[in-house]
Amino acid sequence: MIRLNIHEAKTHLSRYLKHLKDGETIVLCRRNIPIAEIRPLPDARQEYRPIGLAKGTFDVPPDFFDDLPEELLLSFEGNSD
Repeated sequence: MIRLNIHEAKTHLSRYLKHLKDGETIVLCRRNIPIAEIRPLPDARQEYRPIGLAKGTFDVPPDFFDDLPEELLLSFEGNSD
């Protein structure tokens, strides 16, 4: 476990991020009093979803790609007068 004062953490953040990647925990202190703990996240393994996973579960209406009404376009632009 690494204990750092906030100034040291801000000054050398990239150096300490490497320690986090290696599994270390960092305790941030203000005037040597612990105020926060930073821990590495577990590995986020992305599972790939097959193409067409939701095929047949919903229908796209025929007018989906039609132009939007003018008043709706204006409201998106902040001109709802």
